[in-house]
Amino acid sequence: MNTRIAVIGVGSLGQHHARILAAMPGVDLVGVVDTNAARAQEVAATHGTTVVSEASSLIGRVDGVSIATPTASHVEVALPFVEAGIAVLIEKPLASSLGEADRLLAASAARGSLLATGHTERFNPAVAAARPLVSSPRFVEVHRLGTFPDRSLDIDVIFDLMIHDLDVLLSLVGSDVAAVEAVGVNVLTPKVDIANARLRFESGCIANLTASRISRDRVRKARFFQHDAYISIDYAAQELEVYRLVPSNGGRPVIQGGRVEIVNEEPLQRELVDFVAAIRERRPPAVTGADGRAALALATRIAELI
Repeated sequence: MNTRIAVIGVGSLGQHHARILAAMPGVDLVGVVDTNAARAQEVAATHGTTVVSEASSLIGRVDGVSIATPTASHVEVALPFVEAGIAVLIEKPLASSLGEADRLLAASAARGSLLATGHTERFNPAVAAARPLVSSPRFVEVHRLGTFPDRSLDIDVIFDLMIHDLDVLLSLVGSDVAAVEAVGVNVLTPKVDIANARLRFESGCIANLTASRISRDRVRKARFFQHDAYISIDYAAQELEVYRLVPSNGGRPVIQGGRVEIVNEEPLQRELVDFVAAIRERRPPAVTGADGRAALALATRIAELI
């Protein structure tokens, strides 16, 4: 029996959820929902599904929903499904506040429903390949720079872009954050458009992150420095480089390493495959609601300092 999924919100990101799910084996894309009726009709026609006018009418007809609506509506849209025991994937950030995130987590725990957060960089093949190589990093440098967008201008760049790297760092460093320093500037919008945060983890690791949506060039890179290796991730190119200091026979140590072979795949595709598999296998998703809440909490901490 196919897994029945609907997509709620088919704008710049949600349209890709619909595209991938419509082509996924063993999945029925039951329908799409959007406040823009013409947009919903266009996406539905493209991917051979139907327009659903009211999201609530999907309850009882689907096994899961993927939600890619504006952040402010996440709780309102997701909560009825969570309370009905239907699996829910919510694009990052999980909610617009920690209080709203806690409402979702509480409902998920009470009903035993699957709650996933859409932090796609966790599914980036370069990140997946780097994961077993990162061990007790001492310093991390992250740059996520982009040109001015036509979306997500209702939230700070911290919640739009930097939160990707906060989630990856929390999963790779494996330590609580002990202290935070941050600065941010609103340049083209009333929200923060460029931000820098310096995190000190309880392990002693220092991470320096810069996120911008007003840069000329698009950069998505993270570099990890640890006692035995230098690990560089290019998110956009899906490239990974690893260098190590290797002792030589009685002489000076030499640096060895280079680019690691990566099989490029669309991170969103991997994310949605995991979500569907989690529904079928009745297991937690790779990025849980609790993970989404942790990234949101750290992003909120940074935003409050700014």
